[in-house]
Amino acid sequence: MPFSLFNTVVSWMLKKRIHQIELFMKYPHEVQNEVLKKLVNQSKDTFIGKQYDFKSINSYKDFSERVPARTYEEFFDYIDRTIKGEQNIFCSENIKWFAQSSGTTNSKSKFIPVSNSALEDCHFKAGKDMLCLYINNNENSNIFSGKSLRLGGSRKIYENNNNYFGDLSAILIDNLPVWAEIISTPNNSISLMDKWDEKIEAIIEGTLNEDVRSLAGVPSWMLTLLNKLLEKTGKKYIDEIWNNLEVYFHGGVSFNPYRNEFENIISNKGFKFYEIYNASEGFFAIQDQNYSDELMLMLDYGIYYEFIPMKNYGTKNQKIIPLNKVERNENYAIVITSNAGLWRYVIGDTVRFTSTNPYKIKITGRTKHFINAFGEELIIENCDKAIKIVSKKTGCEIRDYTVAPIFMKGKAKGRHEWLIEFKSKPLCLSYFSELLDNALKSLNSDYEAKRYNNTTLEMPKIISARSGLFNYWLKKKGKLGGQHKIPRLSNSREFIESLLKLNKLDIKKLL
Repeated sequence: MPFSLFNTVVSWMLKKRIHQIELFMKYPHEVQNEVLKKLVNQSKDTFIGKQYDFKSINSYKDFSERVPARTYEEFFDYIDRTIKGEQNIFCSENIKWFAQSSGTTNSKSKFIPVSNSALEDCHFKAGKDMLCLYINNNENSNIFSGKSLRLGGSRKIYENNNNYFGDLSAILIDNLPVWAEIISTPNNSISLMDKWDEKIEAIIEGTLNEDVRSLAGVPSWMLTLLNKLLEKTGKKYIDEIWNNLEVYFHGGVSFNPYRNEFENIISNKGFKFYEIYNASEGFFAIQDQNYSDELMLMLDYGIYYEFIPMKNYGTKNQKIIPLNKVERNENYAIVITSNAGLWRYVIGDTVRFTSTNPYKIKITGRTKHFINAFGEELIIENCDKAIKIVSKKTGCEIRDYTVAPIFMKGKAKGRHEWLIEFKSKPLCLSYFSELLDNALKSLNSDYEAKRYNNTTLEMPKIISARSGLFNYWLKKKGKLGGQHKIPRLSNSREFIESLLKLNKLDIKKLL
């Protein structure tokens, strides 16, 4: 079939989904209640279903009072039993796939169960919806007349005890439907290569002569690939290499610190950026409009959503609320019950609702990735926005950063220490620090209060990182490439101390 006809047929098929999306937008609570009812009913004969007597659960009230919320550590015993060969523990389907999480909170990997329903009705369905929403907003799109360059995890799938483990992206690539494989590049053998440096070179060789129309992957790693492509070809803009490039689907980390760099290497002013919110635990939300910074919560993927207000997260006053109780502009931790058998699972991410009709969100950070050492309640969203503001004012570009508190000692007040790897440095770090401080004050009233007259916090301390520091740190931990990312904020100095130690070495000689 000619690619032009293929584009027409696929676009028509995908756009049929719009009516179902409009349905859950119109009846969100009814759809979510049906999801919960189905999940409970399907799992009533599992170990966990019998443990909490799912057969007698007739309402959300029954469910919320009977089934406890759990973190990964608290749920791991169930997962471990399945890894060791037992089935029907937390999911009525046989579980053979486990997504090996990037584990940004510590070096230990998590193993997240992935059922066939999660693959088909969540991840693959979301992938189609991502394309559906894009082409619905861009009637003249021809992305299916060419290829989509995907940049996934660099770890191959490995087998143990008839189970399969690997990055979620590797699992998805290994199970892709035929039509998706036809329009994707590079091929599976390159996509699943284990060594990141060799993989990048293979992708460049395998895609230079392709008609790439769309990009998909984590911003930090995609930017690395595109810059290497420009270096190899001597071109200034990526769309000089791929003339028909239309859109970049990105997720995994905030796009704010990277937007300027992407815009600098793409000359087409009509080029689109579309954000998605996918994780090992599920695919949750998709940008549904051109040029929007909001993500629509997708309510019919076999995931039931609950939320914990962050203002009392981890306290004796902590409470969990369903979707119909959330309020705009409040910060919440996400709790999911899913078709992969995760029951009231606290995934560790935080979001803020920008709209409740329909339900739209912005990702604000992680439950463990914030700084509240002095009552400042600094979250990733604040830092990413501040970085964007200051970069624009100073004309500098930032590759990566991490922040940690410097704790009070003696008469010395506390402060925040920023370790920043600049692509192009500001002329004066102290001026950069002053602008950053002012930006944070404008974005976070708690931070502003603690900074008032240096009462609790002093001016941020900025340290310029050696070029390549963060990549070397990830490489040392075996986390270079794919979904792996730098921990932006920490309430402790564990991450930053190890990075500062490396920063004293000559990274170029070590790479």
